[in-house]
Amino acid sequence: MTVIRLRNGGIMLHSPCHITPELKTQIRTLGPVCCIVAPGNFHYLHVPSAQAAFPEAKTWLCPGVEAKRPDLLHVGLLGDTAPGLWAAEMEQVLVRGSRWMREVAFFHKSSRTLILVDLVENFTDKTPGTDWVLRLWWKRVFFMWNRPRPAPEYRMGWKDRRAAAQSLRRILEWDFSRVILAHGDLIEQDAHKVLEEAWHSVLDARQGA
Repeated sequence: MTVIRLRNGGIMLHSPCHITPELKTQIRTLGPVCCIVAPGNFHYLHVPSAQAAFPEAKTWLCPGVEAKRPDLLHVGLLGDTAPGLWAAEMEQVLVRGSRWMREVAFFHKSSRTLILVDLVENFTDKTPGTDWVLRLWWKRVFFMWNRPRPAPEYRMGWKDRRAAAQSLRRILEWDFSRVILAHGDLIEQDAHKVLEEAWHSVLDARQGA
């Protein structure tokens, strides 16, 4: 989960984790939670927990989540245009072109921070909490250990590479200096260069669909 304080003092919970009573208390000390965001169609599991903890907050879903969980109350689906609540301070892009994955990338302008979930995973020798099974898969099967890359579901499921490249280029136009991601270590050095390399197989639009 990424916690973002908006200029109006409200708190956004991006890709919420399970909200325990202790965590609820900690978040409350930061400010009132005004919005809950499920930014990917594989990142919505704990939205009900966040909604129960902060019933006053409004919820936005990545397209596709509403089909998986039609019972989830929400005020809208995320797209390329940011809702008015955070439009002045964050930009966003709906990433297209994958058979299975949907994700909305966010750019927090004042901190120059790009916020992703599955578009980049960054497991390294320094990543805490990794076991030999994860290392085996990421080293020997997916070749992603110490090599930031999109989640395997992206890499095996690009359907329209031109559409994907267009989305990724829009993200790379943002002036970010670091990347917060859901899986692995944050990227805090040479962020643009790292992502260009991570996405190089898709960015060449000449590859076609």
